[in-house]
Amino acid sequence: MTRLRTLALSAALAGTTALAGAFAGASAARAAEVKIALVAKSLGNGFFEAADKGAEEAAKQIGDVKIVYTGPTTTTAEGQIEVVNSLISQKVDAIAISANDKDALVPVLKRAMARGIKVVSWDSAVSSEGRMAHLNPSSNALIGNMLDKLAADALPDGKGKIAILSATATSTNQNTWIAEMKKGLPKYPGLDLVATVYGDDLSDKSYRETQGLLQTHPDVKVIVAPTSVGIVAAAQAVKDAGKVGQVFVTGLGLPSEMAGAVHSGATKSFAIWNPIDLGYSATYLAYDLVKGEKAAPGAELSLGRMGKVKLDDGDEGAMADPFVYDSSNVDKFAKVF
Repeated sequence: MTRLRTLALSAALAGTTALAGAFAGASAARAAEVKIALVAKSLGNGFFEAADKGAEEAAKQIGDVKIVYTGPTTTTAEGQIEVVNSLISQKVDAIAISANDKDALVPVLKRAMARGIKVVSWDSAVSSEGRMAHLNPSSNALIGNMLDKLAADALPDGKGKIAILSATATSTNQNTWIAEMKKGLPKYPGLDLVATVYGDDLSDKSYRETQGLLQTHPDVKVIVAPTSVGIVAAAQAVKDAGKVGQVFVTGLGLPSEMAGAVHSGATKSFAIWNPIDLGYSATYLAYDLVKGEKAAPGAELSLGRMGKVKLDDGDEGAMADPFVYDSSNVDKFAKVF
């Protein structure tokens, strides 16, 4: 009996040891997991939801990554600052953020980096002192030229008055692209830019701003909205005003949200990079930095299936060229994003 009790006790101890080992292994696995926060300009925006899909794809491919998708409810720097403070408390390993304000976010992101958190911006940049690298969706010059070309292509003879409907007045990427548009206008002498208004990436405000443009500038022929929220709202406002065929809307938008505008005739063509690819690439970039890669001029960092990105003197790199969507292909891509 004594021998049986001894064997039973030994088996129980062995089981306990194995169970403890399993828990220890699971804890170690959790500790090794890389937490990357993907911070959107605002939640409920289709562009950023598509980017999150790409981030999750990258996480699955890499294997030891957990994505924390988050953002404020409105497109404000204050909202993003609150989000970043929360992420610092959560001790994430990396923050990949599309900025609502390139300067206002610098102090909180510097605090994150001081805690050892790797910080990259993507889509809409943070000033260089507030991040380690920035991933542009495309070349800013190419995007600006594309917006000019889309406006010219919407007009029968490439001539007419155009207006811009942007997101917020402080949005880094919007302001950069608009500056590139203005720089490229001499190549399109028929285009006459008469106004720039701001819808703050809110559907209702973008709609009202478009209505205001149509009333203040009744002879405007093209509205260029380099924002996925604004372009949809502008197209709807043109349609509701009975201006289809007289005023055309173009810019940057999602095929799934713009297919109706293309079919109604409010939009002839528009452009966008794939936000799924952008979220995917931003995740890879953040992961590279967590794993010890250095962000420096001339560095080539992996973007997984998207290849590599080479950083310039400002530690910035471009993912891909913008792609044009029209009636020939919008339905095909609308099924994807």
